[in-house]
Amino acid sequence: MKLDLRKLTAKLLVGILLSVNISVCVLAENDDITSQVVPKQYPAKYTPVYIKQIEPSYKSVGKDEIFYVALDMLKETTGMFSRNAILGNNLSQKPVKIEFRDLSQISADYATFDALGWKKGKKLYIYINQKHRNAPAGALAALLSHEALHQDEFNSLAEETYAWTMEAVVWDEILKLYPESNDESSSLVRRENTLKKLLEKGNHTNKYIKKSVMQNSGYKNLPSYSPGFEDL
Repeated sequence: MKLDLRKLTAKLLVGILLSVNISVCVLAENDDITSQVVPKQYPAKYTPVYIKQIEPSYKSVGKDEIFYVALDMLKETTGMFSRNAILGNNLSQKPVKIEFRDLSQISADYATFDALGWKKGKKLYIYINQKHRNAPAGALAALLSHEALHQDEFNSLAEETYAWTMEAVVWDEILKLYPESNDESSSLVRRENTLKKLLEKGNHTNKYIKKSVMQNSGYKNLPSYSPGFEDL
């Protein structure tokens, strides 16, 4: 039996091409699936592809992708002021650096703090307690809206009252936009819901938030006012 080498070669080439084509299709399909996988901490629209698109706007604040998502979530809220401040519209005129930290390494007094606004030389930082690394991006957005208001070495009861009220208002707005952010297994979400209840109890004024600030032992040595916050 004679083999027709030309026909055999042609068949082999067709088989190889079909195999390659199937592999390419499978890879393309897998790439598409991967591009749509959204971490549990993010709202559904924050796919890897979408985050890649917004990354250039936020990468100056740090390396953690979740902060890009959190800042982007502030765009449709009262927290736009804080977002812009973090991106450079602040007293230092430079982007605020954000990172997760073990706050006890800065001082034992800060071990239980949820976050800390910090000024080092002419640069501003926001350090978030590393225990919140897995918190929903929406809760981190609300927290950042608070911390972005601390832009100098001065603080006061009036400043904290304003910052806590901002945080509560932003969280209330985020829940309307992204209800999936309300994950009660997160201690940060539980904090935000406590603030939201105080806001609602005061008929969306700072009445009860102010009382909470006044009673906070961590603020007992703060003056009543600080630059930019002259009214309680």
